[in-house]
Amino acid sequence: MFNVKNGDVILFQGDSITDGNRGRSQDPNHIHGHGYQYIIASEMYADNFDKDFTVINRGITGNKISDLYGRWEEDCTSLNPTVLSVLVGINDLYADYNGARHSDPEDYKKVYRSMLDDALEKNPELMIVIMEPFFGIAEDEVYSEFMSSRIGGYRAAAKEIAEEYNAVFVPLQDLFDEYAKHTDTFKLLWDGVHPTTGGHQLIVRRWKECVEKRFNER
Repeated sequence: MFNVKNGDVILFQGDSITDGNRGRSQDPNHIHGHGYQYIIASEMYADNFDKDFTVINRGITGNKISDLYGRWEEDCTSLNPTVLSVLVGINDLYADYNGARHSDPEDYKKVYRSMLDDALEKNPELMIVIMEPFFGIAEDEVYSEFMSSRIGGYRAAAKEIAEEYNAVFVPLQDLFDEYAKHTDTFKLLWDGVHPTTGGHQLIVRRWKECVEKRFNER
């Protein structure tokens, strides 16, 4: 159970996995989209009706880390989050596959540091959660091999950033790899990137496992 504080602003940031086809209006039936962030928000609200707090989703489909940084003031620091959870990286690698840019985990880390520095300058007490980029298996073997062989660089970069900023790190690749030993991987990540309903629930379990203790000790 998450013991939310009055005044908390819990912000989820990232790409399509976090976007979850969220509504762009203030309609509370669609504002969080669908996926892991919606499930987590649902639990937080249901367990804390006596508290005044906000859970916000600002994931945007297709975003690379540079896209996040380009909207960081509007979609992060101006929202004054007390808890920030970020999942980003797969589109940086996908852009490299498409020949749009050279993907470099070192550049990824530089931009990540800039984002977190800006957020911490605004709120030095900010709790940060870094979620690990992941990849499963895709039907296109060339694409699948490319992504699988290079995702490790982004995984390592995200973990390094989490350690550097004393953030909570949420490992996800090993989670999906372990479940894939016992079931069809497409039941977890339907296209190698985007989770199924069950895949999102696995992310929720891992996020809670990693985050809940520090969240409640703030």
